[in-house]
Amino acid sequence: MNYSLEENNLSGTLSSVPIFPTAPEGSSRLTGSVKMADCIRVPLLLLLMCIFLFVHLIQAQNNAIKKLIAGVDKMQNQVGGLGLAAGNPGVDERNQGAGASLSRRRSTGWKLAEEAVCRDDLTRLCPKHSWNNNLAVLECLQDRKEDSEIAAECNHLLWNYKLNLTTDPKFESVAVEVCKTTISEIKECAAEELGKGYLVSCLVDHRGNITDYQCNQYITKMTTIVFSDYRLICGFMDKCRDDINTLKCGSISTGEKDVHSQGEVIACLEKGLVREAEDQTGAHVIREECKKAIMRVAELSSDDFHLDRYLYFSCRDDRERFCENTLAGEGRVYKCLFNHKFEDSMSERCREALTTRQKLIAQDYKVSYSLAKACKSDLRKYHCNVDTSLPRAREARLSYLLLCLESAVHRGRVVSGECQGEMMDYRRMLMEDFSLSPEIVLVGRGDMGAIDPSCQKALQTLIQEADPGADYRIDRALNEACESVIQTACKHIRSGDPMILSCLMEHLYTEKMVEDCEHRLLELQYFIARDWKLDPILYKKCQSDASRLCHTHGWNETSELMPPGAIFSCLYRHAYRSLEQGRRLSRDCKVEVQRILHQRALDVKLDPELQRRCMTDLGKWCSEKTEAGQELECLQDHLDDLVADCKEVVGNLTELESEDIQIEALLMRACDPVIQAHCHEVADNQIDSGDLMDCLVQNKHQKEMNEKCAVGVTHFQLIQVKDFRFSYKFKTAYTRRIEVDVVICLSTTVRNDTLQDAKEQRVSVKCRKQLRVEEVEMSEDIRLEPELYDSCKTDINKLCQNVAFGNAQVIECLKENKRQLLPRCHQKVFKLQEVEMVDSELDYQLMRVCKNMIRRFCTESDGKNVLQCLKQNKNSEMMDPKCKQMITKRQITQNTDYRLNPVLRKACKADIPKFCDSILKKAKDETELEGQVISCLKLKYADQRLSPDCEDQIRVILQESALDYRLDPQLQIQCAEEISSLCTEEAAAQEQTGQVEECLKINLLKLKKEGCKKEVLNMLKESKADIYVDPVLHTACALDIKHHCAAIPPGKGRQMSCLMEALQDKRIRLQPECKKRLQDRIDMWSYAAKVAPAEGLGDLAMQVMTSPSKNYILTVICAGVALLFMMGLLCGRFTKRVTQELKDR
Repeated sequence: MNYSLEENNLSGTLSSVPIFPTAPEGSSRLTGSVKMADCIRVPLLLLLMCIFLFVHLIQAQNNAIKKLIAGVDKMQNQVGGLGLAAGNPGVDERNQGAGASLSRRRSTGWKLAEEAVCRDDLTRLCPKHSWNNNLAVLECLQDRKEDSEIAAECNHLLWNYKLNLTTDPKFESVAVEVCKTTISEIKECAAEELGKGYLVSCLVDHRGNITDYQCNQYITKMTTIVFSDYRLICGFMDKCRDDINTLKCGSISTGEKDVHSQGEVIACLEKGLVREAEDQTGAHVIREECKKAIMRVAELSSDDFHLDRYLYFSCRDDRERFCENTLAGEGRVYKCLFNHKFEDSMSERCREALTTRQKLIAQDYKVSYSLAKACKSDLRKYHCNVDTSLPRAREARLSYLLLCLESAVHRGRVVSGECQGEMMDYRRMLMEDFSLSPEIVLVGRGDMGAIDPSCQKALQTLIQEADPGADYRIDRALNEACESVIQTACKHIRSGDPMILSCLMEHLYTEKMVEDCEHRLLELQYFIARDWKLDPILYKKCQSDASRLCHTHGWNETSELMPPGAIFSCLYRHAYRSLEQGRRLSRDCKVEVQRILHQRALDVKLDPELQRRCMTDLGKWCSEKTEAGQELECLQDHLDDLVADCKEVVGNLTELESEDIQIEALLMRACDPVIQAHCHEVADNQIDSGDLMDCLVQNKHQKEMNEKCAVGVTHFQLIQVKDFRFSYKFKTAYTRRIEVDVVICLSTTVRNDTLQDAKEQRVSVKCRKQLRVEEVEMSEDIRLEPELYDSCKTDINKLCQNVAFGNAQVIECLKENKRQLLPRCHQKVFKLQEVEMVDSELDYQLMRVCKNMIRRFCTESDGKNVLQCLKQNKNSEMMDPKCKQMITKRQITQNTDYRLNPVLRKACKADIPKFCDSILKKAKDETELEGQVISCLKLKYADQRLSPDCEDQIRVILQESALDYRLDPQLQIQCAEEISSLCTEEAAAQEQTGQVEECLKINLLKLKKEGCKKEVLNMLKESKADIYVDPVLHTACALDIKHHCAAIPPGKGRQMSCLMEALQDKRIRLQPECKKRLQDRIDMWSYAAKVAPAEGLGDLAMQVMTSPSKNYILTVICAGVALLFMMGLLCGRFTKRVTQELKDR
């Protein structure tokens, strides 16, 4: 500090001030000190400093200054006669040299620089121009950094000099003169009794309210002296003597500690107070009056860090390093140092001193000058310091102040910008250092791997106090970690806006998110998720709804009946209520509730109820699921294995997702390309009701579908199978109480009603419609049908282990290997095929492979009849080869058992039991009949004994199987060896045109296996009934049929008879190929007649009726009968006549 010439001229007045106190202290350590009631009464030095300022700043008031100087001179003369003899007789011997050197009293012009004990230190440490000014010398020497820099004798000399300046009540009158206006404004100081020295102490206490410049400077200089040594603070030593000795903070006897160490005494007491608050082991309980004195000292030193001597000396270098350009006063240097507390270059001693200071602020906000000043009016306005339900000590806590003012802000009340700025600084301070919250230190000791509930509660309280949800910048670690993400992903949002956190959550687990930011964000969201009030946007939008529906209280109030975590549960229960249920959330609140649900779906730790109830199951089933969103999926996969509490909460969450799948933020993010391309209209709806997931399932195999989205959609389909409640539409369509197997049960009911042509369906239209959706979804993945999947697991592992799930590929694999399946699996696959044949839309592979062909040929067909439509267009030139191949597969399946062909089953409903009853009696339930019933019907078709409807269907089957031997299961089974040996080339042909059948017919004589021979003979027999059943012959004779038999309708052998008659008519010339084929057929039929004679009269009659020589045979038979009749008439009876007499007896 630089002093003016005027100050130097007046420095001589200090020469009359005695070096030692006017009253002896005594020799005892505890009783020999100056009584603290007299310790701060006559501040002569500060009076002179005030006068110096008057001289320097107000030249026009020279007369007044001379008058004051005269008064000072008078008082100095009164005390000037007090020499060393009035000093302390108990001074240590090592200080006697200093006392002897000062025995010489001067009436005027005495200077500290002239004392021998301080001359060396003065020469070494203080600039020469300050030697003539005792104030400059005093400040220079007492503000040295290290104790060792100043000799002990000089230290003791300085302390006695200051003590004398502060213990003479006569200077009080000068203070009255300097601060006359201020004293009248401060009622407490005006009421002080004069003559006892309390006035200056009062002015120091209220220096924050002093507006008069001269008085302010006077008091400022006074505090510089007072706070440099705890013994100079009025009453401090008396109140804290015992605690100082107990804590061993230093000696209270004059001279045993130098001036620098006395700042450490106060620091030691402050640390003891902190240890007590944190309930550290062995902490000493400081007396209440000493506590108040310590806090009062901290409060009085809050505006200028020079007044906290220990901190000042600990942080001087750091102050120069970090806060060189920060002006002292109003707590500015403190705040600057706080901001740099965790810098690597910050000294450990300074960091420790700053932490102690911050802990005192946490205990009493008034220890922060800037916070107390900025928020004074707001605290009074919102009654933050008059809560009668709380003890006064708690009202002063920083946490209480922050909660009270934050509550006002969240309620929309106006809090001054200056106060909010200070609040933000201290909220950030609390977030940066957990040790500033005694509750956390107290309960957070021990293993930090497993957080104790009380520690978690303390952390929750800290988050509420700091309220980082309102401004992410309060969490410095989060701010620094997420700066790059905010600059890229959230740059459109104003800095400090609460929406920044929501933006960061939206980009969690995306490419823009960095790992460090992800960790910091989840740490904060863990606590915000547990108290709905900590999300300022949610609180603002839902405050009225929460009060109306959930009976909440104020922002900083809690209720045991409705804890913070339960309030959000209450809100989201009301968010998805229907209009009929009533008491719904407002639209704005529902949007925010949905936003929170989306965020919680990202990580189970963000859902407090889920984590609490499922902790055991997470460890048991999902310990290896570490990726984002995998833990919840794992719990859903193991739903049946979870404990009751966990199963309930997972079930409720899954049920909620079924109504609004957008809650699954990760899934929505993965499926965004599909949504934008195919489902954007559904996604834009405010109310989802399951439509979006339905759309994703329907577009599951679009080109925009990626692997992550497909896996997520499949997972959702799988969990829907576990419980009907997980399908929102199905749940609302069927409201009765039903079991988990409801889909299968209802599907069976609908199928039976359909097959039996029931007059009235037992399942409602709405339910049937949604049931079809569920069934279609189930057909895509075998895992969606748990009963089938469980029955076929062994076969899947054996036969389809390399086949991927999805696209019904595993199901198709099982169908292709049906003959090798275990009985249980075989039975389930058969039932599945039976359902698929009734409703082609449930045949996922058929619908997928033939999608384009269905659009081309079957747009007007009912979805259930798609396969029938495709079969009719199978041989079209425009038919896709892959689709044609799939149709053939389904035809082969249908021909293995009449039950797999619903059209045939319906048409032949009466014929099957009439003609094929023996086969049905031998058959086992739900196992294929290997085409036996259809073969039976084919024979009856050849015999022309079927009903018209059944005959039409068998004709179609015969025509189809005549072109492709694979459509005749019995032929394929019986002639497998013969086909592979005799008809290899024909069987290998890609396009089946009946060549294999023709090959077998030609090689009829070579066939050795009776079963195969019988099947070939049956084919020949069937071809006699209808030429269309013989594609080779029909192709060869197509032109001749057109020319000679066009008027004859097909069926019942009519066209075949026409061709045979044309062959015998010499007038008609048939095509050579037709003629050759007809002759071959006649030879084959002849051979067949020899090999397979009629089995009965009925069979004989049928052979005659179907024979090409039918007319000839009938003519011969009729002639024979006529001949017998004529012979009878001519020859009479051959029996003996009976006489009339015998008849009459």
